[in-house]
Parts: sequence; structure tokens; C-alpha cells
Amino acid sequence: QVPLKPGRSLMDWIRLTKSGKDLTGLKGRLIEVTEDELSKHNKKEDCWICIRGFVYNVTPYMEYHPGGEDELMKAAGTDGTDLFDQVHRWVNYESMLKECLVGRMAVKPIAAPKVICLACKFIKEALLECLGLFLYAQGKYMFFSLLYFLFYSYDWFQTDSLVTIVIYTKQKDMNAELVIVDCQDKRLRGEIIVDDHSYLVEVDLDHAVSEDVAVNIAEKVGKVEIILSKKDTIHWKMLGQPWEGHNTFIKRTDRGLFYRKCKLVSKTEVTHDTKLFCLMLPKGTHLRVPTGQHVYLKQIIAGTEVVKPYTPVLPFLTLDFQEPPLHDDVHIYLMIKIYSHGLFTQALDHLQVGDYIFVSNPEGNFKKSQVQTSEDLLLLAGGTGFTPMVKLLNFALTEVSCLRTVKLIFFNKTEDDILWRNQLEQLALQDERFEVQFILSQPTKDWIGKQGKISSSLLSELVKRSKRDSKVFICICGPAPFTEQGVQYLKDLGYSQEEIHAFTA
Repeated sequence: QVPLKPGRSLMDWIRLTKSGKDLTGLKGRLIEVTEDELSKHNKKEDCWICIRGFVYNVTPYMEYHPGGEDELMKAAGTDGTDLFDQVHRWVNYESMLKECLVGRMAVKPIAAPKVICLACKFIKEALLECLGLFLYAQGKYMFFSLLYFLFYSYDWFQTDSLVTIVIYTKQKDMNAELVIVDCQDKRLRGEIIVDDHSYLVEVDLDHAVSEDVAVNIAEKVGKVEIILSKKDTIHWKMLGQPWEGHNTFIKRTDRGLFYRKCKLVSKTEVTHDTKLFCLMLPKGTHLRVPTGQHVYLKQIIAGTEVVKPYTPVLPFLTLDFQEPPLHDDVHIYLMIKIYSHGLFTQALDHLQVGDYIFVSNPEGNFKKSQVQTSEDLLLLAGGTGFTPMVKLLNFALTEVSCLRTVKLIFFNKTEDDILWRNQLEQLALQDERFEVQFILSQPTKDWIGKQGKISSSLLSELVKRSKRDSKVFICICGPAPFTEQGVQYLKDLGYSQEEIHAFTA
């Protein structure tokens, strides 16, 4: 993010879009835009961008864009869909830019998401297997790198009181984090995550069911059962009417985000400007946010959908690592800094216990396997960039036996800004593998610890392997400049890209 000029906040932009001013320059007309016409509008004072086949005049939005004008100009006069998806797919651009809509591309540049036809895929795989046998029989030893999609299918059966949907994934490492189920108002949505793809079962159920939904997972064989309780003892003739994405296996980015309403059950102070929000999932939802992944919160502010990403934390740091970790499948905890001029966080802060907010499915590319093979884990956090480190700390110290050292280097402005300082110091006393180092950029004269901002010299002093050849993994999160500089400093110090993970949303 970049500092915005006075009068250029999100609220100011919303006011401008509702002022009736012509923001497209077309006096309310919608036009078809050719690629040649789009390419002509590639300057700051005349900037059009195409997103998913629709063209927007973003010229008036330039000074309001939190990421700065230069980021928008990367897509000026072109199809910016891929760039948009990489940076902030979660933003509801249709709502934010609806008054800037110029029209539709004359030739739609975005192909429809590729849906895998399960029957066709089965035949294709059988043919490929026959081809392999044929080549082997001919004595030709050839190695193929084939994109192999697992064969997914589902079935359902019923008793007088229950309906059970069974999804056969054939995925040997199936677990609760890979299964997301929502059942509200007769709509059932069950999604199975497979890396950057997912399989979806989504129907309007034939009859009403109770709010309680049970999910059973046979991890070794990859079978998932979704068990629903009938409200009435009726024999169902069918499971229900399918939604458009039902029974498909496609890229997760092609599905879009799915939200459910969660209730705020508590809000407690962490520091002078940061609070811990506890949200309760609906009864018909099964969702467990994986370590290192984030969710999006969505609110309607002045008639406009506003969305922001946050990484769930634990209610507190676990200090007793003799006990297996307990999973809370009902609540989501979010540690959120309230900005005095932040439209979204101010709206969050005004929520009362019992109010609702929309929460998305988890997203993120962090893989716990990166930690499970490491001997040294180093965490660099700036301010609320501490949030992804909470679950990561708990996972590393509880479940990764090969780790020799876990070190958190925590950058803040003042002592009052340090999140969970007491808990972190207690954790360092409790577990000899863990060390925490606090660094302040605006300390008082009484501060005896290290001070400064993230720098090559600080990192060269603090970021070290426990042994010369030990396997190290470094995670970094904070404001964009902090993260970008930190990654570059680490690379300058000789750490490879494979040894570094930067949390971004």
C-alpha cells in the first residue's frame, strides 16, 4: 500500500461514485471495445483496463487506489485479469468500479474455466495406460510428465432419518483441512481441496434438513462422508437440484470465493489499537483454516462491498506441548489492528457481540511440509505480520520433531505495540528450542533491547543456521515494503528462494 492524499480514502471514493458524476466519459453509454481501442487508453490521464471481459475507465480511480498509480498502470490498455488475480482476486471490483464501466470486450478474451468431464477423463486415462503398455511392449522406454487428475465421484444413500453423501477422492492424505462443507437453507456445498484445484458437490436439497451436519473422513482411503439429518421422515427421490459448479474438478481461482455469515461472539483488547475478534461458524458449516492460510472478511459499507484479508490465529499461545493440539472447529479468531482512519477496521470495531460478518473459504499457498523437513525455523514479523506466525509456532513446536531451533524476530514501533509479549516470553521460558527477539524502531530511552528497522546488517546478525549445513526455513510477513526488503536482504545474505516463504494476501 502507498500513502493516499487527503480526501482520497475509500469512503471518499464511495462518495464520488454516488455523486452522479460521469466517471467513464461516455455519458452513461455502454460500448463494445475492440482490442485495438483498448490499447489506445494506456496513459494515467486516460486509462482503461479489461477484467474478465469487461472494460473499466480507471482514470478517476488512480488517486484512490491503495496500491498506487503504478500498479494500475501495469495493466493500462490491456487485459489485466491475470495481474488482478495475482495481486487481489478477493477485491469486489464489480462493486468498486461499477460507475467506471465502459462496456464489454467485442471479442471476450477470457476462456471459460475448463471443467474436467469425469467420464471423459476416465476414458482418457484408460487410453493413456494402454498407450504406455503398448510402448513398453515395443521396447521403447519413454518417460512422460503427465498432469494427472484424481478420479473424483460421489454417491448418496438414505435411511428414514439420515441422508449421507459419500465423496470418493482416492487421495491417501485426505484430512479435515481439505474438506469444506456448508449447509444452510437447503443449499448443500461440499468442496474437496487438492492443491490449486478442488472438487465440488453443490445442490439445492430435495427436502429440508436440520442445522447439524456431521463430516466423517477416512484418511487412508480418501473417503469423505457428509451426514445430514432429515427434518421429516420422507423418502427422497433425488438428492436435489444441482448448481452450475456441481460435480466439477477445476482450478480454485476459477470458482471464486464462497462466503458464509459468522456471528461475532467476543471482542477483546490485545494492545492499545489491536483487538482479538472471535467469530462463530454457522451450525451447518465444517471449516478448518490450515496453518499459514488466510480468509477474507466482507462487509457492505455505504452500499459497496468491501473485502479485506486476515490470517486466523489461536485464542492464545499453547504452552504445554505434551498434550496433542486441540482443534476448535466452531470458532475463528482474528487479531486485527484498528486504524483511526481505516474505513474497514473502524466498521469492524463498531460491530457488537451478536452481529454478523461474511467470512470466505481459506486461501493461501503455504505448505506445512516446508517446515516438516527443516531443522531451523526463523520467523520475521512486522507488526500484525505476527498473525500467520501464531499457528505456525504452535504447529512447529508441537508436531515437528526434527526442529532444533525456532526463532521469532519481531519488529514493532514501540513496546506498547508488541502483540502477546508476555505469552511469547513465557513460551521462550517453557521450550528451550524457542527464542524471541523484539526490535523497536521508536523505542523510549528505557529500552535496553535492539532497535532499528529491518536491514541487512540486523539480519546478518540475527538470522543464522544452528549448524553450518542445517536445513533452514524462513517465513516473513509484514507491510509490503518490510516483506519485499526482507526477502531481498535474505537473498543477499545467501539464502535461496526455496528457503524463504513470504506471506502475502
